[in-house]
Amino acid sequence: MKNWDRVGELKLISLKNKRGTELKILNFGASIFSLTIDGVNVVVGPARPEDYISETYHKHGKFFGATVGRHAGRISPNSFEIEDQKFSLFGQDGVHLHGGQYGFSYKFWKVIEVNEKVDPFVELEYISPDGEEGYPGELKVRARYTLTEEDEVKLEYSAQSDQKTVVNLTNHTYFNLNGTGSVNEHHLQIPAAEFLETDPRNVPTGKLLKSAGTLYDFQKLRKIGGVPLDTVFSLKGSSQVIELHGDQSGISMQVKTNQPAVVVYVPQELPQAWDYSTSIGLERAAICLETQKFPDAPHQKDFPSVLLQPREKYLNITSWKFKNGL
Repeated sequence: MKNWDRVGELKLISLKNKRGTELKILNFGASIFSLTIDGVNVVVGPARPEDYISETYHKHGKFFGATVGRHAGRISPNSFEIEDQKFSLFGQDGVHLHGGQYGFSYKFWKVIEVNEKVDPFVELEYISPDGEEGYPGELKVRARYTLTEEDEVKLEYSAQSDQKTVVNLTNHTYFNLNGTGSVNEHHLQIPAAEFLETDPRNVPTGKLLKSAGTLYDFQKLRKIGGVPLDTVFSLKGSSQVIELHGDQSGISMQVKTNQPAVVVYVPQELPQAWDYSTSIGLERAAICLETQKFPDAPHQKDFPSVLLQPREKYLNITSWKFKNGL
C-alpha cells in the first residue's frame, strides 16, 4: 500500500505551553510540522499534512521537519562493512543519502504517549526490520519531543539494535525565524573552528579545514548573506551554543546538542509543488541545523564512530531555546 493511500493513518499532534507557543508533530516521519511563537510560525514546510504522504512529496521532498535515519547524510559508495561483511545500500550516482529510498522520514511512526500537562511532550516509535534499506539488525527507535514552559523544544532520539549496525539520526527542520522572505538577513553563530572538506558530490574527503578567515567562519555572530551552505561543522563539547537570530521578528534560537557535528543547510530554492505554511521567498527561504555525527562515518576511521553494538543505547539529545527580543 502506498503512503498516499493511507491518509486515514495520518495524525497531527499539538503541544501547547502556557505562553501560547504551539508545536505540531506528524506521525509520518516523526516530523515537526510547525512551531508558532508569538504568532510567528518559524518552521518552513508544506501547508497541509496530506502533502507529506503524497507521491509528489516523495519525488520532490526535502525531508521537511523529519527524523532522518538510519544514517543521516551521505555514505559513499553505496555500501559499508562491519567486520568484513559488506552491506549494500540504495543510492544514486554512488551516494546513499539520508537512510535510503524510503528511510525513517517516509515511515508512519507509532504514537506511544502524549502528555498535555506542564512541559507537554509526545513520544513516537518506529521499529526498523533487519535488512531494511540494506542495514543489518532490527532497530527500535524512539523520538521524544518536549515543549517546555520556557519556549524550549527538546529532541531526544534513542535507538537499540539486536545486531551490530550503524546509526546516525538527526532532525531536518527548516527554520525561518521571520516566518517570511529569505534567511539571508538572519544572523548565525557556530562555535566551530573546523568544517569538513567535501568532494564535488558533497561527500567528505576525511579532512577538516580551518574555518577562520573563510566564508564558513561563523565563530562570531554575523549575517548569513549569500554564503552557500550545505556544510558540516565540527563541534567541540556539548556546552557550546549555536545561535540563529531573525532580523525582522526579533525571535532568536539557541541550539545545544550532545552530537559532534552540525550540518548547516540553506537550500537555494525549495520545491514549488505545494503551498507552504508560511509566506517564504522563492530563494534561500530557510535554514537547517542538523545535529548529528559526521556523514560517511562508516568509511572514515578518524570520524566519531556510528557503530552501534547489540543492546547498546544510541542517544541524540538536542535542544532549541527560543526568545523574542521585541
